[in-house]
Parts: sequence; structure tokens; C-alpha cells
Amino acid sequence: MNHTGKEITLIIIGSLFFALGVNWFAIPNELGEGGVTGISMTLYYVLGWSPGLTNFIMNGFLLAIGYKVLNKRVTWYTMVAIFFTSLFIHLTEGMGNPVDIMLGTVFAGVFIGIGLGLVLRSGGTTGGSTIIARMLNQHFGWGVSTTMFVFDILVVIGSAFVIGIENTMYTGISIYISTKILDYLIDGFDTRKAVTIISEKTDEIAKKVSDEMDRGVTIINARGHYSNEAKDILYVVINKQELFLLKKMIQRVDEKAFVVVHDVRDVFGEGFTFPKT
Repeated sequence: MNHTGKEITLIIIGSLFFALGVNWFAIPNELGEGGVTGISMTLYYVLGWSPGLTNFIMNGFLLAIGYKVLNKRVTWYTMVAIFFTSLFIHLTEGMGNPVDIMLGTVFAGVFIGIGLGLVLRSGGTTGGSTIIARMLNQHFGWGVSTTMFVFDILVVIGSAFVIGIENTMYTGISIYISTKILDYLIDGFDTRKAVTIISEKTDEIAKKVSDEMDRGVTIINARGHYSNEAKDILYVVINKQELFLLKKMIQRVDEKAFVVVHDVRDVFGEGFTFPKT
């Protein structure tokens, strides 16, 4: 229950950020958005309908006909996200003022990205294109991510007839920013480095890494294709700040060592942060 309470709290906070991104930055600068929220914003520009109310009605309708494609937990969390997102959009309606269009674009993307990231990281969805994509996947086999992308693009293109081509291009920038923020929140901010080391002195390097850096080392048995010789390969995950130290350490032991460094988005386990339980 404590864990569920934390996730619902994050969903509520994410819903607030999403609503502030819409009402503080997107709508005052006549920007668009993808999905059902984008349709709600377009209806607001054309007919003056409350985006919070239309967002709630459309998402509620989609959830009612498509709840079977979501598991029980995601359905409940999505209901919470739809309710609070619509509520906060309604409560914050009219609070924003026009700013420099580029500033509005950037901060709309940041706030909306944070909001979506918190909701998705907590196990919910904001409804809309997610539900449509899952229904089409179940009945026609269409890819979920591709369907969501196509639906969002169609909504953005449609809004161009209302907000104009220039603001539609700014909307594209905003969506790109929100997508990058979303990726960081889902996959983790603190990138790590995974290092693969091929050397004739693997035991010595592994001992130094363990003793001097206090990092675990995995030894992988491999065989060279050209030489047909058995080799031990070292695999170690470190913080990016430790990479320079590791390189110098390897060079001191074996200047001929072959080293490959990979970016790793998110790591958990002993020696690193642990996931939520």
C-alpha cells in the first residue's frame, strides 16, 4: 500500500506538471500538442471549449471502450491520471500569459515531458493515443509505438489549420523536447559506462579494478576468430566520472589492451541505486 501510495502521488504530481505545461506555456502561445490533449487544445482555440472538460470526456470515452486492452493496475492508474490531468487543466485554465515564443516552446516541452515521465514511470498512462494504439494492435496487429506516433502526428498536422504553420513547427520542437525529457525520466538521468576489456593481463587488471575502484568485474570466456585462441574478456560498469581513472589503470598494466566503452542509460543493483520495490 505504501508503494501504491507513492506511485499515485507521483501520478498526481505528473498530472499537475502536464497541466501547467499546457496552460502556462502551450495555450498562451497558441502551440499544439499530440493526442487527445492536442484535440482538446484545438477545440479550445476554435470553439472556446474548456480543454480540461473535453480532455476528460474524450479520454473517459476511450478508456470505457478500450479498458480491456490494459491490465487492471494500469487501468486504475490511467483513470487517476486522466482525472487529475483534466482537473488540473481545468483549474489552471487562463493562468498563463504569452511569452517569447521560443521560451514558451521550451518550457512547454519541459513541463509536459516531466508530467508524462512521472505518470509513465509510476505505471500509468494519460490515455488517448495509448489506448487507441493498444486497441488497434489487438484487433489489427498494428505496432503500438508506430500507431501512437502516427496518431499524434495527424493531430499536430490537423492543428496547423488553426494555429498556423509557424506555430506548428514550434509545436514540433516542443514535442521533441518533451520526448527527450520523458526518455530521461523513464530510463534514468545518470548515464553509466560499460567497459569491455580484452587483454593478455586480465587477472591483473581485474584485481586492480576490484581493489582500487571497488567495482565488481565479470570475466567472460571467449575465443578469437582469427587466432582461434581462448581469451578472457573483462566487463565492468562504472560511473562516468571513473572512466578516466580506469583508462589510466588499464594503460599502466597493458598498453596493448583493447578497450570498448559503451553508454549505459540506467543501472541498478549492488554498488548502484536500487529500483523501487
